Amino acid sequence: MSHKHRAKIEKLFEHPLSGNIDIKKLLSALEHYGAKVEITKHNKAKIFVREEEYILSIPHNHNLSKDEAIKLKHFLEKVDLVPGAL
Repeated sequence: MSHKHRAKIEKLFEHPLSGNIDIKKLLSALEHYGAKVEITKHNKAKIFVREEEYILSIPHNHNLSKDEAIKLKHFLEKVDLVPGAL
């Protein structure tokens, strides 16, 4: 099952960036690789990785916008949760 989780994270690092990344599946993949995810009542996901925190807004259509994908990608690079390190 981890190859499916890995593929979800790899989508963030593809060029050109996909505009069809399901947030729920991505959050599940991040949890699989050790991130702690909390969903707030304000429809935001708090992602904790190695003592760092990132807050992600969850849109109603559950697809990650390209701007949010780029910001999340930079966060994952910062905490070394990149495809080469998985």
